[in-house]
Amino acid sequence: MSYDSAKAAFADWGVDTEVALAKLAEISISVHCWQGDDVVGFEKKSGSSGGGIQATGNHPGRARTPDELRADLEFSYSMIPGNHRLNLHACYLDTDQNPDRDEIEFNHFAPWVDWAKDQGLGLDFNPTFFAHEKADDNLTLSHPDQGIRDFWIEHGKRSRNIAAQMGAALGSSVVNNVWVPDGYKDTPVDRFAPRKRLEQSLDAMMTTSHDKAQMLDAVESKLFGIGVEACTVGSHEFYMGYAIRNETLLCLDMGHFHPTENVADKLSSVALSIDEILLHVSRPMRWDSDHVILLDDSILQMAQELVSADLLGRTHIGLDFFDATISRTAAWVIGTRNMQKALLRALIAPWQQLKLAENNLDYTLRLVVTEEFKDLPYGAVWAEFCERMGVASGKSLAAELAQYQSTVEGRG
Repeated sequence: MSYDSAKAAFADWGVDTEVALAKLAEISISVHCWQGDDVVGFEKKSGSSGGGIQATGNHPGRARTPDELRADLEFSYSMIPGNHRLNLHACYLDTDQNPDRDEIEFNHFAPWVDWAKDQGLGLDFNPTFFAHEKADDNLTLSHPDQGIRDFWIEHGKRSRNIAAQMGAALGSSVVNNVWVPDGYKDTPVDRFAPRKRLEQSLDAMMTTSHDKAQMLDAVESKLFGIGVEACTVGSHEFYMGYAIRNETLLCLDMGHFHPTENVADKLSSVALSIDEILLHVSRPMRWDSDHVILLDDSILQMAQELVSADLLGRTHIGLDFFDATISRTAAWVIGTRNMQKALLRALIAPWQQLKLAENNLDYTLRLVVTEEFKDLPYGAVWAEFCERMGVASGKSLAAELAQYQSTVEGRG
């Protein structure tokens, strides 16, 4: 079907696809750097703990250097319509020096900032509280040893400073997101003490105020993970309370809740108490397994909630998945485009009609409209968006992805 025919089909329901396409073009998604190298990073030292984070598979083409990772990202962005961001972890520094986590500085990340300027990208940042010898106990900011806590507090302080300097250099506020792997494999006898220590460490880490035009603090919860099955110190309740008290962003990671929980349902509740939200869009199968996101019900519902509740202006959309069984660049491209497809579908839904039916308690009409809308030609609207943005779609996309993958398969 042609775009003009699809446009007319949606217009019959009172939906203007041109307005939707214009809005979609303005939405930036923060693409995560760690899909490209299986969450390895570029430090010259590491510990045994991955904080429950593990990329499985050995598909050829993993990026081994910052230059290789940037090349893969440049290709991936060229296949994704619109202008987006890069979410960078602190373990992805680009320097000949060998600083420990409590010694990192802005200059260790300057090549990333220069590259982002050249590419017209915004940056986001994350301190790295895992894969280090001082995280091998699965405790960092909540560790009973004050010396270990101080080490990680300093890492957090430096990460905030680096993020703020990135934001100043790029003229775009950097979201600095804090997630720690702290927890216990078996049932603890004292849950209060480590949570109190975590709160005090976060307070110490965030003592310095930064201009929100340069840096925004975010905190991220988790239900459980490998090695912390019995108790996660930074639970959803802990961080929601912390975010409300301290006016930080709250990060909702779709992989950090029970698989039967609807994370989209949390948005409207959280938005009543928190000004801005950070999303990490993922696809868990069992626990926090971080599969490449599909255009499935969970993603569609998330996009629908963002649009229906008018939360797009208050929500920072980031991605968080890593799959080493497939082409890493294809994973970035397909996952990001699926998020955009979900947003497009939400933007061309007849929300005014649906809300009116619901407010009139006409649930039959709500059901009829919802189901009939599923048959409309979304694909033609998406293809038009890709064409206007100068990116491939359909068979052309498959060919582009395969061709690039063939150029990186020689990497060791």
